[in-house]
Amino acid sequence: MLSQLKILHGYRFDSHILGKKVSIIGSGFAGLAAAACCAKNGHDVTVYEKNHSIGGRARKFEVEGFTFDMGPSWYWMPDVFENFYQLFGHTASDFYQLDRLDPGYRVYFGKDDFVDIPAQLDDIYDLVESMEKGAALQLKKFLKEAAYKYDVGMNEFVFKPGLSVMEFADPRLISSALKLNMFSSISSYIRKHFKNPKLIQILEFPVLFLGAKPSETPAMYSLMNYADWSLGTWYPQGGMFKIIEAMEKICLEQGVKIETNAKVSSVNASGNQTTGISINGTTIQSDIVVAGADYHHVEQHLLEEKYRMYDEKYWDTRQLSPSCMIFYVGVKKKIAGLLHHTLFFDTDFDKHLGEIYDTKEWPSNPLFYVCTPSKTDDSVAPEGYENLFILIPVAVDLDDPEEVRKKYFNLVLERIEHITGESVKDDVIYHRSYAHRDYIQDYNGYKGNAFGLANTLSQTAILKPRMKNKHLKNLFFAGQLTTPGPGVPPSLISGQVVAAQIEKEFGQKR
Repeated sequence: MLSQLKILHGYRFDSHILGKKVSIIGSGFAGLAAAACCAKNGHDVTVYEKNHSIGGRARKFEVEGFTFDMGPSWYWMPDVFENFYQLFGHTASDFYQLDRLDPGYRVYFGKDDFVDIPAQLDDIYDLVESMEKGAALQLKKFLKEAAYKYDVGMNEFVFKPGLSVMEFADPRLISSALKLNMFSSISSYIRKHFKNPKLIQILEFPVLFLGAKPSETPAMYSLMNYADWSLGTWYPQGGMFKIIEAMEKICLEQGVKIETNAKVSSVNASGNQTTGISINGTTIQSDIVVAGADYHHVEQHLLEEKYRMYDEKYWDTRQLSPSCMIFYVGVKKKIAGLLHHTLFFDTDFDKHLGEIYDTKEWPSNPLFYVCTPSKTDDSVAPEGYENLFILIPVAVDLDDPEEVRKKYFNLVLERIEHITGESVKDDVIYHRSYAHRDYIQDYNGYKGNAFGLANTLSQTAILKPRMKNKHLKNLFFAGQLTTPGPGVPPSLISGQVVAAQIEKEFGQKR
C-alpha cells in the first residue's frame, strides 16, 4: 500500500510544486491527513477547528482522574496507520506503544453464555470448529477470499477519488471487481459458509461500523472480517487520542498551522473558484479549501446556493450510518466479566437493526458495546477503578431528551450487572451522556449521525457525494460523507486522496 500512497495517480507527494495557500476546515482524521500531505507537497496549510481541541469525533476529555476517548475505540487495520506514518519517515512506535489484544473481544449472548475471540488464527479455527462442525475449513476459505478483497479494496479501490467512472475503466480492476461479490450481500455470503447463528452474528458485527444492515451491505466487505481476525485488534497505550497527537506532530513538522476555536461561517466564492473562508467576521484568502467538516453542513450552510451540488432532497434520501448514544462512566471498582472490548448481543439482533434502519425509533431492548480501556491501560483511570465507554447504536434524527438518556443509562447498567453478576450502579462516581444533539452541536453532524454515509451498493465509489465541487475548481471535501466512506482508516485515507488530487490539479509533474 505504501507505493500506492507515494505514487497515487502518477504524482508524487514529494514532488516540486508551486505552493498554494490551503485552508482546511476541521481537524478530524481526514482533515489532519489532508493537511500533513498538502504541507509535505509544499503548500502553506492552516487547519481551522471550531472546537477548543483538535481531533473531531476522536477528541478526548479528562475528569476526576479518568481519561475518556470520545469517539473511535477500535484500532483495526494497523497497516493503514503505519503506511501513513511512513510517508513522513515515521513509524507508529515513534508515537505510542501498540499492543495486540488477546482476546480481541468478548461477545455475550446471555448470562454465562459468551464467546471470546482469540488473537491467533489457529485458536480462532479451533473456536469456530467447536461451534460448528466443518466451520474451520469454511473459515479458512472465507478468510482467503476476504484477504483478496482486502488487498484489492485497500490497494486499489479506496484510493480512487470517485470523480469519474473512467477511474475504474481498467481491465484489471474490472476483473477484480467481479471477484469482490459486489452484488450479493454480506449477510447471504456469510450464510453460504456458516449455519451457527452465534457465529453468523459475530461475523456480521464488523459491518455495523459501515452503517447498514448486513443484508444491505455488499459482500466485498467481508474484508472487514479479514481486518478483524487476520490483522487483529490493537490498542495504542494512552488511548485512541494518541493517534490524533501523532498526526498533530506530523502536521507541525510539515509546517501546518492549526487554529482552534475557529468556527467557519462561510466558504466564499467568485466565478468558478473559492476565494477563501470567513471566521468570526474575518475573511481568510485561500487558493484551495478542503472541507473535512460535515459535508452537508458545509454545502448547505456555508456555500451560496448556486455553488451547491446537492439539494436538501438529495441529502434527505441518503442512507446514513447510525447515530450513537454514548455513556462515559467512571466506576470505583474493577468489574470482572468485562474485557477491553465487550459486545452485548443478549437481545434480538435483527429487531434492533430494524429499529435503527427501518422503523427508525428508539430501540426497545438494544444491543450495546462496552469498551473498558482500563483493563489494558493503567493511565486512563485511577488505580483500582474502571473506565467504561458504553455505546448503543441508534437511528439518526431522533430527539434525545434527558429522560431518554437516563432510561438507557439505567438499562445498560442493569444488563451489565445481570450478565456479569456484579454490582455496578452503586459504584458509579462519574457519568456523562453523548447523543444526537451533541453530534449536531459539536460536529454539525447531519441528523445527528455518528459515522457518516452508509456503505451500501448505491452509495459506493462514484455514487457517493463527490470529493470535488463541480462548480468551484478549488473546493474539495474529505471525510466520512465522501469517498472512501465511514470509519477511521477510510477517513485517514480520504485526506490522503484529497491531497493527491490537489497535487494532480495544482502541482507539477516530475
